[in-house]
Amino acid sequence: MTYDYTHVLIRYGELMTKGKNRKTFIGRLQENVRAALLPFPEVTLETAHDRMYVVLNGTQSEAVCESLQKVFGIHSMSLAIKVATDEAAIMAAALWAIEQLDISTFKAEVKRSFKQFPILSTDFARMVGGHVLRNTENITVDVHNPDVTLLVEVREAFTYVMCGVLQGAGGYPVGVAGKGMLMISGGIDSPVAGFLATKRGVMLEAVHFESPPYTNAQAKQKVIDLLHQLTDYTPYVTTHIVPFTQLQVAINRFVDEKYQMTVMRRMMYRIAQWLAYRRRCEILVNGENIGQVASQTLHSMKVINSVVSIPVIRPVATYDKNEIIDIAKKIGTYDISIRPFEDCCTIFTPKHPATMPKEKFVLEQEARFDWEPLVEACVRNTERIVIDKTYSKLSDDELDLF
Repeated sequence: MTYDYTHVLIRYGELMTKGKNRKTFIGRLQENVRAALLPFPEVTLETAHDRMYVVLNGTQSEAVCESLQKVFGIHSMSLAIKVATDEAAIMAAALWAIEQLDISTFKAEVKRSFKQFPILSTDFARMVGGHVLRNTENITVDVHNPDVTLLVEVREAFTYVMCGVLQGAGGYPVGVAGKGMLMISGGIDSPVAGFLATKRGVMLEAVHFESPPYTNAQAKQKVIDLLHQLTDYTPYVTTHIVPFTQLQVAINRFVDEKYQMTVMRRMMYRIAQWLAYRRRCEILVNGENIGQVASQTLHSMKVINSVVSIPVIRPVATYDKNEIIDIAKKIGTYDISIRPFEDCCTIFTPKHPATMPKEKFVLEQEARFDWEPLVEACVRNTERIVIDKTYSKLSDDELDLF
């Protein structure tokens, strides 16, 4: 008899430990899975207490699994054959599944959530394994290091037969941890920070500072493309583009060169906090990395951070640069980040910025000009766009023009 892998069985993993919050976590995961499956109109979703089942209905499984592997909160998944909870039917499906593989060893595992099934799990695993051994050649059992594990999950109405496990993205479903405002530049670190925050269930909004004509449209598009890439992992990112030119020029005019970087970052924090509270975000997220540049020494971060009361999360603060690059390559942001377009953090760069700024001196520098109306103007004139999978991005031909 011929069978087919008609389902993808999804395991919740860590979510099952969430006690009274488990229902909320799983509910959010189901919403996110449905969103990830929108490109596949034929598939449907079935849910159970501790599992989710994607019914393929003829859709190719590879593309479906590739999308599901980017959904945070999924621990693992398996392609599954669905059969009646009947001893003979299960045996036949298990044998067929093994026969499709070019393997030398296997082991059988049975999980029996339907406790009225008359055979204990360990006994049934031996029976299934024995049936496979009797009906195949050159295949043996290796319980320690098998080429494949034959998985059988016995439920009341149906049983699922699987060979192998695909790892999911892990983490928590996006949205269960609240909302954060990501301070994103065009560099390598901040998109990775956004990715890591998303993995812990944070729904992102983003704020980017631009200073035209000192920064160009390609620099802005670069950030849009970075956020577009992050929508592989979150449904959309509401993005705030802050016109920073007048404030940055004022800093360059009135502040001693040594303190310009510190004052600029303090202004960015003030604006980001303002937008975060307006948009009901509970934290700021950024890509600061301890000691990487002058504004990221511990002294600098303390002085810069002191202008806001909102919590600031720095997911890559302790990572080595190569570790950050590895993640950036994995999630597809690295090639975008290295496009050669300057953002506002790299213009007017002082030759010798303060690495151990004293707050007293920084306050004296800020007192030299009336910065509050400039900050208010930045917030008031911020452009807001929503970036999702359908948002337009530059084509490869357009990128070749730059």
